[in-house]
Amino acid sequence: MRRHSWMLPTWALMGSFAAGCSGSHSHVTWTDPPPRREVTAAAKPPAEPPPPSAVEDPKGFAARYPNPALCESVARRVRARSREEGWAALKACIEHTPFTQLNALLGRAWAEDLRVRPEAASLIARVVAQRGGSVTGELQVLQQQHIPIFSLSSAMDRPDTYKGRYVLLRAQVADQRTEGERPTVWLVEHSLSSVETNAPVGYGERSDTMSSFSGDLDGQTQLTGPGRLGGAVTTRQRTDRSLTRRHYDNISDETGREALGRLPRADPFLETRRDYVILARFDGMRLMSGGADTEDEAPRIPVLTIVSYHPPHPLVVD
Repeated sequence: MRRHSWMLPTWALMGSFAAGCSGSHSHVTWTDPPPRREVTAAAKPPAEPPPPSAVEDPKGFAARYPNPALCESVARRVRARSREEGWAALKACIEHTPFTQLNALLGRAWAEDLRVRPEAASLIARVVAQRGGSVTGELQVLQQQHIPIFSLSSAMDRPDTYKGRYVLLRAQVADQRTEGERPTVWLVEHSLSSVETNAPVGYGERSDTMSSFSGDLDGQTQLTGPGRLGGAVTTRQRTDRSLTRRHYDNISDETGREALGRLPRADPFLETRRDYVILARFDGMRLMSGGADTEDEAPRIPVLTIVSYHPPHPLVVD
């Protein structure tokens, strides 16, 4: 009896199952990875070359930064690296550009240098001149920042207090003489004021009108009796029209104060009848010729040692 002859060996079934499994996975494919993108670094702008040394080439430094505000800003950055280089850069800005940034100069960044640098007062005087030379107003700003530069009037009022200190004044040279080996100039102090005028602009209109009336009048008076009066009356009217613009002029006027200024040597560039902003050291009051030492009211004149002078710019900076 062969009822069980149809059954296959176990190993044959396992082999068939294995073959089926192999066929069921033959169509599976893996997804290819995305192509790798090469990230290119962003191109960096070329580094700005360092500014020329203001110590070696102050004109070259100022020529690179002709804008005064930018020049002072760069000088502050240079100072963060080197204090001497920074101060040289600031001097180049003041001496070789139209520098009028007084508030920046008096700011915190340069406060210590202004206190200890011997040429600091001359630089301040130069900036005041480049701002127009309105000394009275600028002295108020300097004293608010405790900069030890004072007015001639204050020194004359209290000569013992201000002897040896700096004074700043706007003045003209009236005369120049030589006493011994040192030349002396006669200074006449000036102040700057603004005068308003109306300057005509555009076109103007002008019209003339004339009216004439004549006639006779009959009448009688107690003195002349009956009679006739005759005559004519003429009237004239004139009209002018013009367009004007308000204009302000800076006028330099004498203050009434004078001083003697001492120079280390004769200076041909210090011309007479020309305004200068003058930085000087106050040496005290001197008795003028004709007065006696015992006279309390004897005329005296202040004596100054001129440190530097600068022609003021014709336009005033507020």
